[in-house]
Amino acid sequence: MFEAAVVSAHVGITTPTTAPCLATLGINQRTKPKALKLWKLRAPAADLSGALTQTVGGQLMQQNNNNFESYSEVNESEVIEKKRRRRRRVFFLDVNPLCYKGSTPSLLSFAHWISLFFSQVSLADPVIAVIDGERGNEYRRQLLPSYKSKRRNFSKGPVWRSHRAVIDVLQKLNVPVSQSSYSLLMSFSTFVVMIVKIEGHEADDVVATLVDEVLRRGYRVVIASPDKDFKQLISEDVQIVMPMHKSDNWSFYTIKHYKAQYHCDPSSDLSLRSIVGDEVDGVPGIQHLVPSFGRKTTLKLFRKHGSLENLLNAAAVRTVGKPYVQDTLTKHADYLRRNYEVLSLRRDVDVRLQEDWLSERETCNDSVILTEFSKLLDETQKRNQ
Repeated sequence: MFEAAVVSAHVGITTPTTAPCLATLGINQRTKPKALKLWKLRAPAADLSGALTQTVGGQLMQQNNNNFESYSEVNESEVIEKKRRRRRRVFFLDVNPLCYKGSTPSLLSFAHWISLFFSQVSLADPVIAVIDGERGNEYRRQLLPSYKSKRRNFSKGPVWRSHRAVIDVLQKLNVPVSQSSYSLLMSFSTFVVMIVKIEGHEADDVVATLVDEVLRRGYRVVIASPDKDFKQLISEDVQIVMPMHKSDNWSFYTIKHYKAQYHCDPSSDLSLRSIVGDEVDGVPGIQHLVPSFGRKTTLKLFRKHGSLENLLNAAAVRTVGKPYVQDTLTKHADYLRRNYEVLSLRRDVDVRLQEDWLSERETCNDSVILTEFSKLLDETQKRNQ
């Protein structure tokens, strides 16, 4: 199992709730000596008490000015660094969906979308590519056998050779690849691909786990994927950028877009899809059992109750809607809770974020690498015809 050190940026900042008056400090109000600046410095209360001591007269006197100023300088530098990071974005590239055209594996589709992605979207921002691991679906398929049952496996047989080509081109583009299938390092040209072995996890779960780590370090997150599952992660600091086939471009999807589309908060997204289902992933909605229970009814219920568990708990003790709604929620509560568990992204994957994954990406060779990759695919396709 891959292990890497985690560097956490913890900044505990407090300010005195009530500043002492100037008279108490024994300071002439007409002057502004440097000592007054102590009350403008932001520092944890525990350290403030160590820097000042109370005298018999009730005045607060400086105990160790040098130590206090030294701590303040370090603390403020941490704040500045966190603000700098807050302006920066870290992209997660969900590789597997881009390797399909419909339900058929297609490297040409992958080549097209990453060319647009690196040239128009991520540019030099850090990009972490994540790929599904072996047996990543098993946990969810035990709960629901139809889960992603129509999707062909991209890591077996002749298709696996294409998978290796995907890893190759990403590494040449200076993207650290967190792949949950293999516990080894592979060299391509002068570059090294970081491959992480995490048995039994999908890329979605790896991304959800790493997103929390990236946010704790003060960055914003953009997830590049057509997968609707990631909508449950949307917040002020987490966006999605989706490949749009009709307009042939990538399009950003933010919390504002979500609220305009669904008229509710993204925190309700998982509950919403637990009822309406996800046909692409083979998760049937409640409409398969009760056709009259549609999206409009579901949205209305969540605007009032907020989450699936709140809704089911309310339905168990009182009437929450029309008779067919009440009957559906009480009779099929277990069905809905199972959907919720299947669709919920896990955030407990054993993977650790490395600091060098957050470095700006070198882009000078992007055009050459992507052009060569496209030519290779064209030549391979012609030979196979």
